[in-house]
Amino acid sequence: MIEVEHLTKFYGLVPAVSDLSFQVGQGEVVGFLGPNGAGKTTTMKILTCFLPPTSGQARIDGLDISRDSLGVRQKIGYLPENNPLYSEMTVERFLSFAAQAKSLPGREAKTAAARVAEDCGLDAVRGRIIGHLSKGFRQRVGLAQALLKDPPVLILDEPTIGLDPAQVIEIRQLIKSLGRERTILLSSHILPEISQVCQKVIILNQGRIVATDTVSSLTTQLQSSRKVKLVLRGPREAIRETLAAIPGILRVEPKEAEGEYELEMQKDLDVRADISRAVVQQGWDLLEMHSQELSLEEIFVQLVTEEPAGEEPVGNESEMEQPGGAS
Repeated sequence: MIEVEHLTKFYGLVPAVSDLSFQVGQGEVVGFLGPNGAGKTTTMKILTCFLPPTSGQARIDGLDISRDSLGVRQKIGYLPENNPLYSEMTVERFLSFAAQAKSLPGREAKTAAARVAEDCGLDAVRGRIIGHLSKGFRQRVGLAQALLKDPPVLILDEPTIGLDPAQVIEIRQLIKSLGRERTILLSSHILPEISQVCQKVIILNQGRIVATDTVSSLTTQLQSSRKVKLVLRGPREAIRETLAAIPGILRVEPKEAEGEYELEMQKDLDVRADISRAVVQQGWDLLEMHSQELSLEEIFVQLVTEEPAGEEPVGNESEMEQPGGAS
């Protein structure tokens, strides 16, 4: 649905996006991640035809962004980071205006405005002035305008920025419901949000893609060892010595909480059964044991802070060709 090939954008002599390539399939919800200045917003503006690329190409549902920009805009619903709204308008008037601006005729514009207001949970505030709404409701209004022509592709730039935790949950649930029928490219600095909403992530750093895959696949590729959390009741030093003697365990670290330990074991070995047997044989109480995977935050930090120059990107190489990017 979204195809990007060797996309490059210069601001003067400064490359904003360099040789960027990736794909987002139909019906996928993909998280677009990277530190400030990594090229996320620039790429989104190019895909939505707000900016022309310097070179390279991109297609939305088969339409080229440079050759058929009007056709591309018909396929896309876009929520920019700053969510531009007319704060003096009521919600209903703004949505009707936005529908007409998108070339929907009068009766159809009214019907579309009512439909997106219902879909985005705005029925209760349709008659209220936008400037008097909470930030969460204003974000809902921005999403609603992006949905007016029922586009197959949504591009959302920081849709939950500035929201409180309750509002973040509301918008997250709304995006998940929208993703059942549409392709969504979503940028966010709230990494747990990406983990819960997106099926795949694309991570940019210093002008290029450093990873593209599911979070679970990236975890498997990037973890050099496996970690297990244990909660035991027994003598602390004896527990540490017994566990450290089990083949395959690289490190035993007692934690500050009473009876809690973190174990690191070889990546390709699962010694949890050996741990259970050792604990039972010693007569200790095993209260808790579970594996600890890399979080998306840990994956992100590892990729954007320790990425050596020239290293190949991590992930599914069939989805990209010599990727890159910056902003």
